[in-house]
Amino acid sequence: MAEQDQGSTNPLRVGLVVAGITGLGVVGPVVGLSPAWIVIFILGGLVAFSIDAAFWQGMGGHILAEALPGGRNRLRRIAVHEAGHLLIAETESLPVQRVLIGTLACIQVGLRSSGATEFTVPERVRMPLEELRRWSRVLQAGITAEKLVYGEARGGADDRALLGRLWGLSGHDADTAQREQRRARREIEQQLRQQLDRLESRAITLLETAPRLVR
Repeated sequence: MAEQDQGSTNPLRVGLVVAGITGLGVVGPVVGLSPAWIVIFILGGLVAFSIDAAFWQGMGGHILAEALPGGRNRLRRIAVHEAGHLLIAETESLPVQRVLIGTLACIQVGLRSSGATEFTVPERVRMPLEELRRWSRVLQAGITAEKLVYGEARGGADDRALLGRLWGLSGHDADTAQREQRRARREIEQQLRQQLDRLESRAITLLETAPRLVR
């Protein structure tokens, strides 16, 4: 599923703007850049920052962050998350439509997200318990993969929301839903822990497919 919460880039974007303004103020006069041009560059940067926040929900900042030095590390984390979904989906024989790594890949297909593993969501309102268990394992696999590799998960808000919706429509009580989801987390944690090498290998393969502004 779509991952919109891979760590906020607001501090990064603000830092870039501040660094750019500071750099222009210091370096501009030294290299003979007119103060008028410095003001134009600063205003242009602030306008671009505002437009990105207002109309793109900060996606432009994510794309920039992924293109800068260190952006590959960010993309690798996203790839690990999506690789977790992919591995467990294969185990559960749940067809995957496509996997997208990085904000640019998602924007290109019309998604406002940093990464996504897309499935065909069941149309049935009430699924059998075993089918719900299956989805519990697959949808929690990305979060679990991140925790195993990085110690914590940044993505997964959409996964949790969809899983909650599926259980909410199932007719089962909250205690059953929570118990089954805990059980699913234990199962996939054990499974992914035993397949860490495969998880890392699949993440690297996915990472190589991620488009960037600068490769």
